[in-house]
Amino acid sequence: MDWAPQKKVRRLPASYTRPHKTRYLLGAYDVRRDELFGIFRRHQTWVEFIELLADIRRRYPFKERLHIVLDNRKSHDRPPVLEYVRQHNMRLVFIPFYSSWLNWIECHFTAIRKFALSGRYFPSHRAQNAAIRTYLNYRNQARQPFRKRH
Repeated sequence: MDWAPQKKVRRLPASYTRPHKTRYLLGAYDVRRDELFGIFRRHQTWVEFIELLADIRRRYPFKERLHIVLDNRKSHDRPPVLEYVRQHNMRLVFIPFYSSWLNWIECHFTAIRKFALSGRYFPSHRAQNAAIRTYLNYRNQARQPFRKRH
């Protein structure tokens, strides 16, 4: 006999109608600080990607060159993106195709899905975003920043 109550959980099929459309978390991971952050957007085009890059750039001194590791999504190498990167002391580092596992942020997306989203139904995007932000805040407070060994 199982200790859990035998209750049928209301689940929505993957193909359910999304009356408010989907939303995207454009996430970033600072390897040195072991910190996750991101922005929520309706689309994930090059325009939103530049917004993410601007958010990242604001977090660090301009004299510090930022190396951004990312996949080969078409929106990442558009001319306006490359121009923004050039003007803002950034460098894009593309991982090989079919090698997303090389990007350290990928394992964190799994944790976000598991701890903030799995088995939950949100009445609005605002509620879903709040759940994700709550997880990110908790995770960042419990982090163990990288320290150089001497």
